[in-house]
Amino acid sequence: MIRDHFRVMVVNLSTGQGNVVSLEGRDTEAGGSGLAAILFNKYGHTDKPWDDPDQPLIFAIGPLTGYFPLMSKTVCAFKSPYHDQYAESHAGGRSALALRFADLDALVVVGRAKQPVCLSVGQKHLVVKDVSFLRGRDVSFTGKTLRRMFPGGGHRSIFRIGPAGENKSAFACINLETYRHFGRLGSGAVMGAKNLKGIVIQGDGSFPLPRGKKYPKLFQEVHKQLTDTEMMSKYHNLGTAANLEALDKLKSLPWRNVQQTSDPGIKGITGDRFADDTLLRNMACSGCPVGCIHIGFVREKFMKENRYLYRQVSYDYEPIFATGSMLGVTNTFAVLGIMDVVEKMGLDVMSGGVALAWATEALERGVISEKETLVPLKFGDADAYKEAVYHLGTGSNEFYRLLGQGTLKAAERYGGAEFACVLGQEMAGYATGEVFFTAEALGFRHSHLDTGAYSYDQKHKEKNVDEVVDFLVHDEESRVFLTSMVSCLFARQVYSEERLADCLQSVGYSALADNMEAVSRHIQKLRWQTRLATGFDPQGVHIPKRFTEVTTWKGPVDEDYLNALKSEYGKRILELGKDDANQG
Repeated sequence: MIRDHFRVMVVNLSTGQGNVVSLEGRDTEAGGSGLAAILFNKYGHTDKPWDDPDQPLIFAIGPLTGYFPLMSKTVCAFKSPYHDQYAESHAGGRSALALRFADLDALVVVGRAKQPVCLSVGQKHLVVKDVSFLRGRDVSFTGKTLRRMFPGGGHRSIFRIGPAGENKSAFACINLETYRHFGRLGSGAVMGAKNLKGIVIQGDGSFPLPRGKKYPKLFQEVHKQLTDTEMMSKYHNLGTAANLEALDKLKSLPWRNVQQTSDPGIKGITGDRFADDTLLRNMACSGCPVGCIHIGFVREKFMKENRYLYRQVSYDYEPIFATGSMLGVTNTFAVLGIMDVVEKMGLDVMSGGVALAWATEALERGVISEKETLVPLKFGDADAYKEAVYHLGTGSNEFYRLLGQGTLKAAERYGGAEFACVLGQEMAGYATGEVFFTAEALGFRHSHLDTGAYSYDQKHKEKNVDEVVDFLVHDEESRVFLTSMVSCLFARQVYSEERLADCLQSVGYSALADNMEAVSRHIQKLRWQTRLATGFDPQGVHIPKRFTEVTTWKGPVDEDYLNALKSEYGKRILELGKDDANQG
């Protein structure tokens, strides 16, 4: 039965108790990003720091979750340890379907436990269990332990953090289902601040499918388009790793802390090379028939026992950029070896890789010494980077603890801000030019997925500031509706506006289907209003000098154009945030 309200479980870790509340707003905030924003406005505190026990950790799904393929993501919202402002991170795995089968639209966690705990919730239960014995244990060990402690198959999703989260690193992620993550802006630190080592969502209920012929017919059409056409095949075959070679040819792949944008070493870390040398299998998130998750392997020899251990590591474009080209590592197994340590520590791979690239150049320049890095960092030295990742995750000394709060914070102490590759947060792997640099620096999530700016750079040589900013605003608006559904953004070509309207109509959300454009604009403004209320100043964002030194296939970056884009986009963001805020 379709509900006209949201069903939200609110758990207070300080008391170990929770309850389910009903919340209006289905026809205006839809779900996902929109639902997360109204929940933060209800339970969050703009005037309290990110680690205050009263601050909420929010997980929200959308109205089409469980009904259509690739509606398989969950939005995690929180006040970020990175900048102490409202933030979102998105992940797949089994999380969305687990919440749907638990008959929940969202889970909100507030309070702080007295000792490390694991929260287990479902349609018919809520348990907070002491897991003090897992203090300091890595993500792999924690996941194995929680699977044994909370048995259940099917729609069960297990979230956990590693040492980085417990140490409140702003790079700490939440790992779920081993190969998926709420990666960016420090959600893992929020769990750590709450003494929340793990969350188990048991999808222990069921829900009816819509009656009539329209829904099953539409489901078949969508499923066929996803599986029987070439539209999604690239994600299943080589996956996004195929982009490495293409971007290198365009002189747009960051190498060695973006000192280069192309390098002959690309031959060692292409998508084909990873598939030929390391690929074991593909996996998919629950509710997805595509299988874009690529699992490779690393091998470790134990000398005393004279035996080998094989471990499976997922890879795609961003992790390969961050632990490969950005660090000058050009061997597939070496790259996976670094990723493996990143996973165990519970770090966001992009943030960690980019931060260590800065540290390497800072060491080369004499800005810092081996006293700070503890190991002789050198571009291409994978073994040194594996050790450095461990230090970054555990916060071995003052330098790594500070670096774990953000590269620019370390640069404020030691110097080297001019070559810090930070665009709102540690950059994603696209040195495509001015539009992308502006979009990630000022974008809502500081993510390469906020808009298609990296694609715009590749398709447009003209420098029309107004046209670019119009594109960024309108492209974000359309993506906001998808992240409120919550759709995998790989499927954005499949889920056109017309198709989304049909899907919503088929399951009974007629009001949403009839007002998609207005709802999308409203949610976009609501998110910016919330972000600005927590302190974001788009006009105060600084783009480090390194990005003005980049040369792509189009030539050197135009610094005047970059500054003009930044200024105009900042003004438009402020306008977006004011409209709803000034009403009433």
